[in-house]
Amino acid sequence: MGNSLTHFDEKGNTRMVNVGGKDETLRIAIARGHITARPETLHLIAEQGMKKGDVLEVARLAGIMAAKRTGELIPLCHPLALTSIRVELAIADDAPQVEIEAEVQTVGRTGVEMEALTAVSVAALTVYDMCKAVDKEMVIGEVRLIKKTGGKSGDFTKETVAGSNT
Repeated sequence: MGNSLTHFDEKGNTRMVNVGGKDETLRIAIARGHITARPETLHLIAEQGMKKGDVLEVARLAGIMAAKRTGELIPLCHPLALTSIRVELAIADDAPQVEIEAEVQTVGRTGVEMEALTAVSVAALTVYDMCKAVDKEMVIGEVRLIKKTGGKSGDFTKETVAGSNT
């Protein structure tokens, strides 16, 4: 099988991968992303001055909820019993942005990369939604997998690039 695409059968039809024969192992994935905003917007977020409420806490909850529903959102993802979800949001010290990180864990037969990426994405979308009345030029960026452990394919860690915040 090697590096072939696993969501297609030999005839090219899409399919959900059969993970029934895989061993259950601890699976962990960490994803990061950010949303760039005007300094005034970030100040309102920090001071909890948005009319819709505490932006970072609502976005954290949205990210957690999204991770739990990834199997419903991504067509060929397996629904998983997640054992831990951590979503953190913080206003960056060195850039006009909210940094977002999600870590998701399970003991299972398939990884949780999509759950971590979904958590970051939905948390960023929630920040956008809560702040769009004052800043329509926000940009969601660099949603990426940072690390994954467990499973037959082994561990993955994104190499840090000099000068980046990965």
